[in-house]
Amino acid sequence: MASSPDIVQRLDLIEKLCKGRSVLHLGCTNWPYTKEAIDGGSLLHFRLAEIASELYGFDFDEEGIEILRAAGTKNLYRADLESLGSVDLERRFDVIVAGEMIEHLTNPGLFLRGIKRFMDADTRLVITTVNAYCGMRFVQYALRGRGGVAEPVHPDHVAYYSYRTLKLAVEKEGFEVEDFYFYDLGREHRPHNRKVYNLVNDILVAISKQLSDGVIAVCRTAEGSAGPDV
Repeated sequence: MASSPDIVQRLDLIEKLCKGRSVLHLGCTNWPYTKEAIDGGSLLHFRLAEIASELYGFDFDEEGIEILRAAGTKNLYRADLESLGSVDLERRFDVIVAGEMIEHLTNPGLFLRGIKRFMDADTRLVITTVNAYCGMRFVQYALRGRGGVAEPVHPDHVAYYSYRTLKLAVEKEGFEVEDFYFYDLGREHRPHNRKVYNLVNDILVAISKQLSDGVIAVCRTAEGSAGPDV
């Protein structure tokens, strides 16, 4: 792993890692925004279906799963990500995508222990999450935080992660971080932001990339062998 992580576009990296591989996508419905994402052509699961050799999806929200099933999506499982031992599926994958979901979990250790049943030595677990030190959000919070009570955070998030805390969290559960990245505002977020916040982001990230929107850890089990270059 490089000592100074590169900055990437989140979706571009995920697509690169998943192309031509068997993929398990966690939090695949993007609930409660499933229908909006489908209508807007931005649902990641649909894009992964186009490029992966095989795709499975886990999500706890039954309504979101039913929307995907109605759209013709196969291989969907209702799964509590903190209780993966109860999922009726016995197989392993080349890539497991845990995109923007670890910050929703009250016990990420249970998730990290449970996901190993779907991994072998060559599987890559790709965790993406909001950066605790995102400069744009610091500015939003300072200007519009109403004394601290109006935090610019998703209402279901229970944690923030950084380079150090995400790396430590996975290492404590027997994973190695093979690659680490910062990710910048992507095509899924930039069009919906106020232009002034996009400008603030671009200035701050140009000064210091660790003030970017999010972080990505590409992990393998600690006993795993080196996988293919991507």
